[in-house]
Amino acid sequence: MSATGTSVTTVPVVELTETSSAVFPLTPAQVATLVAVPELVAVTPDRSGRWRVAGRQRVGTVRLGAGDGALELRLHPKIPVGHLLGLVGHAGGAPVWRRGLVQVAETETLVAAVADAFARLAEQALNGGVLHGYVHREEALTVVRGRVRTGAQLGRRLGMPVPLEVAFDDHTADIAENRILLGALERLRSVPSVIAGTAGLLRHLSARLVGVVPVRPGAPLPSWRATRLNERYAPALRLAELVLAGSSLQQAGTPAVRIDGFVLDLAQVFERFLTARLRELLTPYGVRCEAQQGSHRLDRGGRVRFRPDVTVHRRGRPVTVVDAKYQVMEGDPPAGHLFQVLSYCTALGLDRGHLVYAAGRASAGPYRITGSGITVTAHVLDLGLPPDRLDRETRELAERIGSTATPLCTSSTSMT
Repeated sequence: MSATGTSVTTVPVVELTETSSAVFPLTPAQVATLVAVPELVAVTPDRSGRWRVAGRQRVGTVRLGAGDGALELRLHPKIPVGHLLGLVGHAGGAPVWRRGLVQVAETETLVAAVADAFARLAEQALNGGVLHGYVHREEALTVVRGRVRTGAQLGRRLGMPVPLEVAFDDHTADIAENRILLGALERLRSVPSVIAGTAGLLRHLSARLVGVVPVRPGAPLPSWRATRLNERYAPALRLAELVLAGSSLQQAGTPAVRIDGFVLDLAQVFERFLTARLRELLTPYGVRCEAQQGSHRLDRGGRVRFRPDVTVHRRGRPVTVVDAKYQVMEGDPPAGHLFQVLSYCTALGLDRGHLVYAAGRASAGPYRITGSGITVTAHVLDLGLPPDRLDRETRELAERIGSTATPLCTSSTSMT
């Protein structure tokens, strides 16, 4: 554990690579800090009297705790930062490595690369001016604006001339799109390892969003939908949502641990990347992809819901499911993975499903499940490949899935 930091205040640094583990001489307060964030790492005592810290498929940089319990956690990806940035971009709907938005070779960490790419996307979004829209408000004012809320006025201020309970539509910059954008800008400004030039651009862009209340990490994101008016915002917004999601961590125990920084859940990034690419590449096959549909029921009583990572539809009917696994495939898939896809196919009345792993070697052939008539095929999409080759492999995967995405001749037993 080194003692170098990236700001004026020096804190100990714990560095890991994804799911690797290492032994560190932690103080009791630092152990308590790490135990409070089980999403990030697992902490167990070592026979040497020190502590073994293991990663949990997260990457990024985050400062945790305060006082004697303060430390900086640096979680590095196994694959090159440039490759991972490409996945993040596709997952957020903005293929940044194709646009040349960031010189990854000059960037030391994934966090710095994401911050640089987001700053440039946000700059592009705001180059056309700050977006304004109408927001419905209900307030107590000293003058009439919009319409008087008669019921509220009589119920709260009977006989009082002012203030007036009014409702009006306010044309403002404080809309969902700007709130999400500003929330991500402010979050990235506070992250360790963001280079000075990027931090300056983030600060400049934040200053342009006057009168906007930023979304705070952990708070629900306001809803927005893509329109012609906010089209230039869309790439930055999708990446902003990933940044804000990576700034919110479930904490165990009390009191809460102070957290500055952000991390990415690589399983979620892989799932979003796969969904985005399949949605794009399967369109020529006349099918439509839906991600994480929550309307499916596993039991006839409709009490148990399930959400396949990707459900492929043809003419409104599900024809296959795809489950993403951010794991290395070694030999045959675990039985639990096969059972998971089998249950999806059974409930939806499908005769085939797919497992897609992020590394390893593909199995010899499909798995025909005994007594069910269901076939599960395991594929490998190696994320460590160069972008051009990964793109080619993804297209081949989509072709294999699309060519077999045909509805059953029998009636569906879908419980949706």
